[in-house]
Amino acid sequence: MALSRDTIRALIDALDEPALIVEDERTLAANAPARELLGQSIEGSDVRLAIRHPEALQLLLSRQQGDMDLVGLGGVERPWTFSNRRIDKSRSLVRLTDRSAGRAAERMRTDFVANASHELRTPLATIIGYAETLADEDHAASDITARFGATIETEARRMLGIIEDLMSLSRIEADRYQTPAEKVDLGEIASIAVEQAASLAGRRGCKIESDIEQGMPPITGDFGQLLQLADNLIANAIRYGCNETNSAIAVEARREGSRLLLSVSDNGDGISPEHLPRLTERFYRVDSARSRDSGGTGLGLAIVKHIVERHRGSLDIRSEPGAGTQVTASFPAS
Repeated sequence: MALSRDTIRALIDALDEPALIVEDERTLAANAPARELLGQSIEGSDVRLAIRHPEALQLLLSRQQGDMDLVGLGGVERPWTFSNRRIDKSRSLVRLTDRSAGRAAERMRTDFVANASHELRTPLATIIGYAETLADEDHAASDITARFGATIETEARRMLGIIEDLMSLSRIEADRYQTPAEKVDLGEIASIAVEQAASLAGRRGCKIESDIEQGMPPITGDFGQLLQLADNLIANAIRYGCNETNSAIAVEARREGSRLLLSVSDNGDGISPEHLPRLTERFYRVDSARSRDSGGTGLGLAIVKHIVERHRGSLDIRSEPGAGTQVTASFPAS
């Protein structure tokens, strides 16, 4: 039996959060929080006058149920969860859940990580300086002093690398709700990253082979973050996928339909299937001892994941033991 308008009104008026009943493409009813947020005269009018957000409107008018996070309703940066639920063939219940408090708590957390990391960098830099002096054979009093100095320097640099990656991850998380606005050439990103990785590849005995498609359209993104993404993928391939028998690293940038792909492949030892779902977790390591020897921080793929998410992209990791690993980041063209 269809609910009467009075019953519908009573139901949504019982909700503290903004709520609408949409019938076909018209706002049938709106509770007080919804009218305060979206306009006092929205009842009886076209729903496009109330919900002025393209993606939310697309979900609503498609007559599909679903949830999405969005900003721009009731304030430029105010975050909401938009929820659409079907009541019957012609009517939907729309709810807007304010996420401002959760966002503020998350920002406090990311700010804490950034501030703590900043405070730790200065003493670490001092430790590294003294360790370099101890490890210098010209100044070392003994082989033991030189060895201890070298160990201190190595571990301090490892700590500094973790701190710098934590700071980077904190900045990326703080910016994830801000849509990037630059027009970025993914082919240029790949070329610069290959050039920057040449030194590390040379030390590890690796050969980087690049295949970069010319004339690709730009993507809307953050140049610095996308370059960091490419740097991390190539560095990971060099550290974990390059060995004496399989020293080639392949970097590819190309267009596939309406999307642009950046792919990095190696022919190394590969990764067992049970590890693949957890590779983008912070500090997750397939082999802890090997990771320490390689100089990795355990945060590289976590950073990659967050950059991809901020750019509305997708990340695909494929690997088989003994057959190498391929990591592909895919982005929509502008």
